[in-house]
Amino acid sequence: MFIEIENLLTADEVEGVRERFNKLTFEDGRATSGWNASLVKKNEQAADGEELETLRQDIASVILNDPIFLAAVRPKALTPLILARYGPGQMYGSHIDNSMIQGIRTDVSFTLFLSEPDEYDGGELVIESVRGEEAIKLPAGALFAYPATTLHRVEPVASGSRTVAVGWARSYIRSAEDREILFDLETVRRVMFDRQGKTDETDLLSKVSAKLQRRWMED
Repeated sequence: MFIEIENLLTADEVEGVRERFNKLTFEDGRATSGWNASLVKKNEQAADGEELETLRQDIASVILNDPIFLAAVRPKALTPLILARYGPGQMYGSHIDNSMIQGIRTDVSFTLFLSEPDEYDGGELVIESVRGEEAIKLPAGALFAYPATTLHRVEPVASGSRTVAVGWARSYIRSAEDREILFDLETVRRVMFDRQGKTDETDLLSKVSAKLQRRWMED
């Protein structure tokens, strides 16, 4: 399941994150990639330090309090976020994300955009599948999440600077298909509740959702 969350960060929050982002020290992004991905990766990532760790925690807190992210991803844990930037000529070729990062199984990948689309040319996140390719380039503050088994790439940046926070989540629900079923159920339940309030039908949907979670959940 592919999920786009608009305005995960408000305009003021984006501005604050970007100010802190610009004060970080950066290093070659290949240091954190697997041997295969490092062959096609050309970007810069924030180097470890107290400022980075604090910023990571602040962004992760916002993500983990977003109701759409919670309903779609069912996160058990997040990997430490990577704050990256791409300048002219930098890119990340086709790759699959590692199945485990810092001891955490990666079920869902996500990108939080920190640059506005008109601040850089190129740099699209391209999702590759048997159905074709989809280019993603969202406004600053928007998040895009997708199964970590997805083949994807970042197109070369022609000009400007592409800045992002990327991370991975281990989900309580391992199967992407099962997560989608639960998300659809939750969406229908909330729409019905908003329209009609608590009814026998919304109670029944809650019962079905709880049973499925108990069947599929890994604690």
